Amino acid sequence: MKTQNLQDQVVWITGASSGIGQALAITFAELGAQVVLSARRDSELQRVKALLANQEKHICIALDITNAAQVEHALQQVLAEKGRIDWLINNAGLSQRALIQETSMETERKIMEVDYFAQVAMTKTVLPTLLKQKSGRVVFMSSVAGLIGTQYRATYSAAKAAIHMWANSLRAEVSAQGIGVAVVFPGFVKTNVSLNALTGNGEAQGFQDQAIEQGLDADEFAQQTVKALLQNQEYIVIGGRKEKLGVMLSRLSPSILYKQIRKAEVK
Repeated sequence: MKTQNLQDQVVWITGASSGIGQALAITFAELGAQVVLSARRDSELQRVKALLANQEKHICIALDITNAAQVEHALQQVLAEKGRIDWLINNAGLSQRALIQETSMETERKIMEVDYFAQVAMTKTVLPTLLKQKSGRVVFMSSVAGLIGTQYRATYSAAKAAIHMWANSLRAEVSAQGIGVAVVFPGFVKTNVSLNALTGNGEAQGFQDQAIEQGLDADEFAQQTVKALLQNQEYIVIGGRKEKLGVMLSRLSPSILYKQIRKAEVK
């Protein structure tokens, strides 16, 4: 990838044990960054670390992003070992495959907790460090679903839209202090997101969607994302033609878009 390197910048990635998080970690490491890998399972983090260039530069910190004490402890560990944070990539998340009428309130709250409140809490924990440094970048992994509501993804779409709006407000508040804020909106990317997506009763779906299987390769997604971030883009839509057309229509003619969505088989 022809772009500037990130030599020894500290990049903290949540949800780094697979999929988009793993691909981003590989891309940042190739550009010289010191990557902090976080997710719940240390064994999977160690597996990803073994894939990275210059393994000795990177660290694994297992945590549950919904646990405030674990997040605070992780921050102190990052600062103790690396001394600073240059990038926070809020990538951890949880998807959904259930109709509204079939989704329990417990499942609604669980998705919102992971995809919105935990992202907010993680960022608020790291933010004082960035403000003290007067530098840093915060990146949120939203979704095209956060721009376009479809069947089977109501709560997921709502959470991803919410974090987008929260990020916009954060950007307005901290840009004068030298902190950048970007939001990435992935379309269909080949990951385990649909395998682990919650059904109405809160159980994992357990199989992959056809659209995901035919989506953009995670490594290609990561290359495009990091390139856009290094160009200081703040609103980054990455996906196939269909997703990009949908985003364009959502701005130009929502009524036409939603007529098409009502007819579509989107699960």
